[in-house]
Amino acid sequence: MIDQARPPRSDAPVAIPEAEGRAIPQSVYETLRRRIVNVELPPGTALSRKDLAAEFGVSLMPIREALQQLEQDGLVRIRPQSGTVVTRIDQAQLRENQFLRMAVEIEVVRSLAQTPDADALDRAQAVVDMQAVLVGDVSRMDMFLDLDRAFHRTLFEGVGMGRLHAMVGRRQGHLARCQRLELPRAGKMQDIVAAHREILRAIRSRDPEAAAAAMRRHLTGTIQRVESLRLEHPGYFTGPDV
Repeated sequence: MIDQARPPRSDAPVAIPEAEGRAIPQSVYETLRRRIVNVELPPGTALSRKDLAAEFGVSLMPIREALQQLEQDGLVRIRPQSGTVVTRIDQAQLRENQFLRMAVEIEVVRSLAQTPDADALDRAQAVVDMQAVLVGDVSRMDMFLDLDRAFHRTLFEGVGMGRLHAMVGRRQGHLARCQRLELPRAGKMQDIVAAHREILRAIRSRDPEAAAAAMRRHLTGTIQRVESLRLEHPGYFTGPDV
């Protein structure tokens, strides 16, 4: 039986996108972070610096720097004597992730509804339309989540706060893993698309409170299912209290 919560991993060498102007450690970091939050590297996975250096075709230094960034995100634990391991989903940090995201994104949509940016809303609508095409396609759930992040980033950009989205995103690793585990649930992808459309309707209607309420409902969906997710994936979480 295929575990839909965990995507298959390719053993093909990774091409580091230096041409995009990013430093090698940052490119390694972003690739590994994406694997972790998409549960391609599940909690408990041991990460060998030597193996990663061979896979990425780089020296040990950028691997070390990338792992240090991931440790700052709470996604890996570096132990000098026993190596590096992907952390479990920390339930205390999960609550903090949720609190931060709720506080910021509700204000983002409230502000955007007061002074809508037509270009940003059109781009957000295009993202939602692409998500709708992927609904029910379990082989493309990671693409669906990439679009989900693009939708929320576009709302931040609509109020001139694109960099804030990146800052908040760095603190969302534990919540992002829960979202990936939750996505295969029947109807979840449809629920997300419907929520995004509701948010956009409220913003276009210039109704700040309706937009805030729609975002609040949207962001509470996964956190309400954490206990069920913990029971379904007991090895992925820390202690039992949420």
